Amino acid sequence: MKIIKIFLTAILASTLVVSCEVEDGSDLNGPSIESISSDLSRGELQDAIGGILADMRTRIGTQVDAQSVAGREYWRFQSSDPRWTADLLTGTLDNNTFYTTAPYSSRYATVKEVNLVLQGLTNSTESFSDAEKAGIRGFVNTIKAHELLMVLNLQFQNGIRIDVADGDNLGPFVEYSNALQEIFTLLQNAATDLANAGDAFAFNLPSGFDGIEDAGDTPDDPDEDNNVVSPNDFITFNNALAARVAAYRGDYTAADALLTSSFMNLTGDVTNGVYMTFSLSGTDIANPLFFATNSTGANARIVHPSFITDADAGDTRVNKAVFRQAANTSGVVEPNPLTQDNLTGGYDVFIYDSNTAPVAIVRNEELILLYAEANHISDPAEAVNAINAVRTAASLGPYMGGTTPAELVTEILKQRRYSLFAEGGHRWIDLRRFNRLNELPLDRAGDATFEQFPTPANENR
Repeated sequence: MKIIKIFLTAILASTLVVSCEVEDGSDLNGPSIESISSDLSRGELQDAIGGILADMRTRIGTQVDAQSVAGREYWRFQSSDPRWTADLLTGTLDNNTFYTTAPYSSRYATVKEVNLVLQGLTNSTESFSDAEKAGIRGFVNTIKAHELLMVLNLQFQNGIRIDVADGDNLGPFVEYSNALQEIFTLLQNAATDLANAGDAFAFNLPSGFDGIEDAGDTPDDPDEDNNVVSPNDFITFNNALAARVAAYRGDYTAADALLTSSFMNLTGDVTNGVYMTFSLSGTDIANPLFFATNSTGANARIVHPSFITDADAGDTRVNKAVFRQAANTSGVVEPNPLTQDNLTGGYDVFIYDSNTAPVAIVRNEELILLYAEANHISDPAEAVNAINAVRTAASLGPYMGGTTPAELVTEILKQRRYSLFAEGGHRWIDLRRFNRLNELPLDRAGDATFEQFPTPANENR
């Protein structure tokens, strides 16, 4: 039996019937699978959307850790599990362990939930208007595309299944470039639905989407300044994700056009964007990427030393790495480096200041750098303009280097390294797509890099 079917059955049974954080920590009990798929009601819709958004966060810590360790952004120390500093740093990967199977199955579980909503919408006897139906389809298919891209980022040339609507008759594996095309098409079709969705969704969205409220509005739009994310606003998030996919495909003309229609703002707050939210209320979960500073070897994220040594002087993004120090027995504060498995680091990863801090899905800073990438061949001056917007936000002076495509890529990758540090394993993905994985440091004899995680063992191909 295929791993997708096994994990979806187990995960769906537990995710759609538990509480989830939908709006500022409120708890809503989810409807049953059968109820959603057979006849989606208006009340069930809100709970189902909340469940999808909540379950997007399942094992997000594992996936971000795995990709970040692969890209030598940081080391993941966990004294009870040496695989973080063995398998993931030597490239000797297990196709039947947590870093392979857990993110894979979790992302597909969310995809399956989307498919259930789409099935229920088709079967619904509820009085949804055509515009409301378009909004529902546009929203959930945007989320579905994001989750499929997350799986593809792990699997790369292994390919992924796109069609998993029928658990007893799963679609074929689709190779990397074609999978990117299908994800891109899914986003484009979702954008068409969103454009036909009217002025409001038939459901509410949590606070993680507040950063795009009014992003797609003009002064005469009816939802202007009403503190509600409309389909017109959400399209800018859809376009942001589509621009990311277009850049991964090397389609810079499409990426440039999509970014212009996204929430990108060259002079805006680089932290603005769409976030996963967390809380400690009810059965909700805490941010799994938060560890307190000076954590012990039982659980710690230790900044790779090269992140410090390679940084430009004055770059404020280095503040994402906090120097480890502690008072000795005499009360004198001293450095407090941590060593595990012949790896020693003196800085903690600290981009989240609490266990309820939100985690970015996509931010303005990434979009600006995607814009620089989209223009680095056709309009180098505009690429430099975008690079400088990010450098200015990091308290750095303007870029003074060369403007050949290769030189600009090197600068863009450096800025992405520091801007997106520890947020999503972006460095590993970036160096892979530019064939630069050989630039990653190898810290011990026997260490190696790798370009993809194995397909789970129980996934029959």
